[in-house]
Amino acid sequence: MIPAAPLPLQPEPLPAAATASPASAPRWQRLWRDAVRDPRELLGLLGLNAAAAGISDAAAAGFPLRVPRGFVARMRPGDLADPLLRQVLPIDLEERIVPGFSLDAVGDGAARKAEGVIQKYRGRALLVATGSCAVHCRYCFRRHFPYAEETAARDGWAAAVEAIAEDPSIDEVILSGGDPLSLATPKLAELTARLAAIPHLRRLRIHSRLPVVLPERVDAELLQWLSALPWPVAFVIHANHANEFDASVDAALAALRGAGVQLLNQAVLLRGVNDHVDALADLSQRCFAAGVLPYYLHQLDRVQGVAHFEVSDEQARALHAALAARLSGYLVPKLVREIPGDTGKRPL
Repeated sequence: MIPAAPLPLQPEPLPAAATASPASAPRWQRLWRDAVRDPRELLGLLGLNAAAAGISDAAAAGFPLRVPRGFVARMRPGDLADPLLRQVLPIDLEERIVPGFSLDAVGDGAARKAEGVIQKYRGRALLVATGSCAVHCRYCFRRHFPYAEETAARDGWAAAVEAIAEDPSIDEVILSGGDPLSLATPKLAELTARLAAIPHLRRLRIHSRLPVVLPERVDAELLQWLSALPWPVAFVIHANHANEFDASVDAALAALRGAGVQLLNQAVLLRGVNDHVDALADLSQRCFAAGVLPYYLHQLDRVQGVAHFEVSDEQARALHAALAARLSGYLVPKLVREIPGDTGKRPL
């Protein structure tokens, strides 16, 4: 079992191999270091009054604010209800204890296969590659995960790779975290070189929010690594609102497509962010315009501290039906929920 980590123990590491001098580090790592970390600074950049925002120092202490300045630039100044701001601002409502919301809402602990390896579904193994993220999303289902004890990268990926190699039923590896692209590219290449020696692997899937929140991460070194991989690659971005896209994101996604990956989007249905049909339709159409196929619309994972984002199943089904009535079928993501112990995501 994976125990939940006490909130003060949640790590905030720099990306691997980011210990070089600032001047010599890749641009994306310099931008990473320059992220906004103070809720009051964030509100000040947007011309907002901190006293009116209901920010919570306790929530920020337990799960710190982190947001790249390029993502802040896409927020609407003067608007406390901005959908991008709502995703990252720590507020008082996170401190409420709500029945039914737990530290491990998706059963990661029960599905532990090896250090940093989670297997919930047949044929697939998820590697917790790192606990680090470029942005701290307040609805994160792993905000209480004990990354300090459960990271696959430890000891040169040895335990994780061994566990996958010993199970011939696994044909797909999922890189998750945290955000796997928080790792420097040589560290990712070290992992995939070891995975390439496992004959029963047929696919690689990468879940990353970095092409959206820090598109500079998609650099020549990363693209070269992706292009050289021996498997088909599904790359799942995590965008929840059309306003998250801009020209820099479009360029990063085009470069990823050029490296041969299949781009998919997995969104979370969030109250106050995208809980109306216009926002969902705009998101699907904006994804497709950027070469990304809508994949899942996920009901909120009921982790402690996120209840204020929850949309009822009844409303979720109504929104999904309205979306299906408006858009072509390939633009309508599957509406799903994760239930611990299920054999796959459960359609609503």
